[in-house]
Amino acid sequence: MNSHIKSTGKIYWRFIRQNRWSMTVVMVLLVIANIVNLMPPIYFKKLFDAIANESELIIMFPILLMVAVFYTFDWILWHTVRFILNVKQPKMMAEIEQYCFSYLHNHSIDFFQNNFVGSLVKRINRFVQAFERIMDRFLWNILQILVGTIVMIVVLWSRNPWLSLIMIVWIVLYSLMNIWLIRKKLPYDIKRSELESVTTGFLADTISNQSAVKFYNGYGREVNSFKKLLHQVRAAKTKSYNLDTWFEGAQTFLMYGLEIVMLYGALILWKRGILTIGDFALIQSYLLTLFLRIWDLGKIIRGIYEDLADAKEMTEILETPVAIHDAPNAKPLLVPNGEVLFQKVSFAYNSTRTVLKLFSCVIKPGERVALVGPSGAGKSTIIKILLRLYEVSAGKIFIDEIDAKKVTLESLWGAMSYVPQEALLFHRSIKENIRYGKPDATDDEIIDAAKLAHCHEFILELSDGYDTLVGERGVKLSGGERQRVAIARAILRNAPILLLDEATSSLDSESEHLIQYALEAVMKGKTVIAIAHRLSTIMHMDRIIVLKDGKIAEEGSHNELLQKENGVYHGLWSLQVGGFLGGDDE
Repeated sequence: MNSHIKSTGKIYWRFIRQNRWSMTVVMVLLVIANIVNLMPPIYFKKLFDAIANESELIIMFPILLMVAVFYTFDWILWHTVRFILNVKQPKMMAEIEQYCFSYLHNHSIDFFQNNFVGSLVKRINRFVQAFERIMDRFLWNILQILVGTIVMIVVLWSRNPWLSLIMIVWIVLYSLMNIWLIRKKLPYDIKRSELESVTTGFLADTISNQSAVKFYNGYGREVNSFKKLLHQVRAAKTKSYNLDTWFEGAQTFLMYGLEIVMLYGALILWKRGILTIGDFALIQSYLLTLFLRIWDLGKIIRGIYEDLADAKEMTEILETPVAIHDAPNAKPLLVPNGEVLFQKVSFAYNSTRTVLKLFSCVIKPGERVALVGPSGAGKSTIIKILLRLYEVSAGKIFIDEIDAKKVTLESLWGAMSYVPQEALLFHRSIKENIRYGKPDATDDEIIDAAKLAHCHEFILELSDGYDTLVGERGVKLSGGERQRVAIARAILRNAPILLLDEATSSLDSESEHLIQYALEAVMKGKTVIAIAHRLSTIMHMDRIIVLKDGKIAEEGSHNELLQKENGVYHGLWSLQVGGFLGGDDE
């Protein structure tokens, strides 16, 4: 945990350092404000001494005037600090959130497949909120306690060293008790934070699959599983709260003890003529100030550790190296031709599942190539490694004779239009989803792309037309409608390399037939790699590559492959013509 505390602190400190001048001003003003805040009790001492000596009112007036001056100066300082922080603190929080957002998006697809979306969102929120709370606790609590305690010790030392020594011994004992409690309580805070993340992830998972819960009678199972998680969270919180209660009892006992010892010592010094009546007012005022500030010290410090525990999970993500990133000195990819070369490429998702084995293939500029084969043969994997969603285990991939690993990821993706098997839509308008393929596209260009993808017709029938919000992941549209919007986006992008991963799998026969004509027009002049389980959709491709066990089993045109009666393609074709249509779950 200590390493994560240091790592979290380094990340937070980086953003504080970027705003160091304004934060230095804040710190200086707060120190001055805390000193000023402890000056009135000194004048109250003089006031009570004057009262005890039955002095004239004219002597007391300047004392009250000085108190008013200090209060006014104190008010100005505190509000100046607040106005500065009102600007700077949200700025730093936004910078931290932007950093988390950017770093998170740089992680590989494998990372996102192993983490719940809801849990990731909560980690970012916790990380940013933890920064805000830690900063507030330090500026408004810890700094006040440190500066205030030093000022009080100095002032009391000027009256009598024994008073300061009593306070110093008490503060040491109080601090040691806090350190012990924090060490005792921290494991429960970490456990509580981890369990809350698990609970959030479970919530996101079960709500996302609420249809399956209903259809498969899973309500009771989900409720019981969630109940067990909540029980674990409750148990961790109860242990933490019980330790807090024990500490508060010990803290109160120590405070009562300090007050009695200090006042008894003051009485002895008063009897000896060392202290005056006004000193009792000074001592009592400082004790009340100390108790008010230090009462929550334990909670403040424990709160900081809890915040660090909340930030721990996001810190782990920020410390996890991005699996796929730009190589040093990577250059933008320019694609004048569109040739794609796979050179002895091997790939394995893990040590027990090798998908591609020394796969070699050349796709010529403007060539339209289809990948077919049984499920698990490696068809979708070829597209994923071409997009560098995963890194190859061995071999190289070249685009126009340039190693794909030596170009920037942004330029690599910019050279391709990708239509996946499952359409990926944002919870935004249809217009925004199509325009995502070309951010500077005009409305007319968006409509033209929609017409080519044959989604213009159903869009006009929607209540808000192109401004209709599609819902999370496009749930307000049917599968075929989502797919046509995704195809329109790819058409609008107009990249030199077009990747189609079962792009028409969600369409009905009529829509698929119409889009085939649209895709024919879009494919002209482009290098195309298409995956299709329905072989009728790729009959007119220039070349069909049949994969089996991660290798090329055969290749050629549709007619050439059909002539091989014992071939893999011939067998697949016979099954489909015979009426058997399987699903590709790769």
